[in-house]
Amino acid sequence: MSELALLGVLSSAVFAGTALLYATLGEIVGERAGIINLGLEGVLLVSASTGFAVTSLTGNPYLGVLAAVFAGGLMNMILGYMVLNRKANQLASGLALMFFGFGLSALIGKEFVGAKIVGLPRLALPGSSGLPKLYASLLHFDLLIYLAVPVAVAIWWLLFRTRWGLGVRAVGESPETAYASGRNPRLVRYQALWLGGALAGVGGSHLSIAYAMNWTEYMTAGLGFIAIALVIFAKWHPLYAVAGALLFSGAVAFQLLLQSSGIQVSPFLLSTIPYVLTLVVLMAWGGRRKAAAPASLGQIYEGTE
Repeated sequence: MSELALLGVLSSAVFAGTALLYATLGEIVGERAGIINLGLEGVLLVSASTGFAVTSLTGNPYLGVLAAVFAGGLMNMILGYMVLNRKANQLASGLALMFFGFGLSALIGKEFVGAKIVGLPRLALPGSSGLPKLYASLLHFDLLIYLAVPVAVAIWWLLFRTRWGLGVRAVGESPETAYASGRNPRLVRYQALWLGGALAGVGGSHLSIAYAMNWTEYMTAGLGFIAIALVIFAKWHPLYAVAGALLFSGAVAFQLLLQSSGIQVSPFLLSTIPYVLTLVVLMAWGGRRKAAAPASLGQIYEGTE
């Protein structure tokens, strides 16, 4: 592989992995509080369609991002009401949210299929101005890409270095103990779900406003489920999620490179590479992931709140 091709794969991996990283970070926050959201795919779709619609109507991609953040947080509040107030099964509620997201995103985006927008502006990577023009063109990224790793660090700090993060992790491990210590498990979980949904909203907006710069139904193509798998790969740690997102998106970029190079292999087979890689990594992780999972993940808290 030539140096230019390698740089192209890395650049594509960064673009493809940004939405995945934000979604994974959001799911980590929610699962640290003990809530697993199988409806993340629907959250991403509604966020992507809302962000694209607002961008198309206003001509301002940053307003589109803000709208997507709000939409993502609101979708997670629906999940929160079902599992926290109505005591519904988390897995069934998540699947219901996913199908709701499929329909709602199609409704929101119906009038914007094929619409053209001005996406998030791309800024040159500092220090790349001295490179040849062809190389430098691969190092232009948007603001959400530049913020992705700092946001991951901020989420790590929030979860492991603040009192609020301690409360989230306490609720995720034992809501009864957290309640006995004076915390409100329902309130903490709602807060974690809102933050998780907002982060997923950023991911959805990046997908439609910065990466694809268009809207098509089901454009996430399983991204939400991959994010849930990457939470396990990352062992519920925000910084490990950065490596997981780059690994998967790198596989996506690599298989696209193989297809464009004319290799005599079925493109359908090549398209499975990222997903096969995800399965292999999860199988290799084995039982070690069980020790890292929050103890009350997926359980319904029946105590007084």
